[in-house]
Amino acid sequence: MITGLNHVTLAASDLERSVAFYQGSLGARLRAIWPDGAYLDAGTLWLCLSRDEQVRTGAHSDYSHIAFAIDEAALDALEPVLRARCPVWKENRSEGRSLYLLDPAGFRHVEPAGQDRA
Repeated sequence: MITGLNHVTLAASDLERSVAFYQGSLGARLRAIWPDGAYLDAGTLWLCLSRDEQVRTGAHSDYSHIAFAIDEAALDALEPVLRARCPVWKENRSEGRSLYLLDPAGFRHVEPAGQDRA
């Protein structure tokens, strides 16, 4: 039986750019880096970035995405920075406040503010 989520691995064609995005833009903490990958803490999640020259550069057309938790005040400060740095793939039409953006490798992310999973 599954007891939790160990980590998420995302392919990155430009590892340095992806590390800079997650560390500098989203505040993830760099735990380890090697020539073809990196581990970052994103809250309680281990995020692995793995260099892969075959990674897509645009979003897939489906709704698959990763949602990070962020408090309302932090999102207030971060949203204009993220909108300037990242393509927005969808405007929020869901309940609660969210920001839908693409990372440097084209992975979809949602930053929900002040929402608990129930």
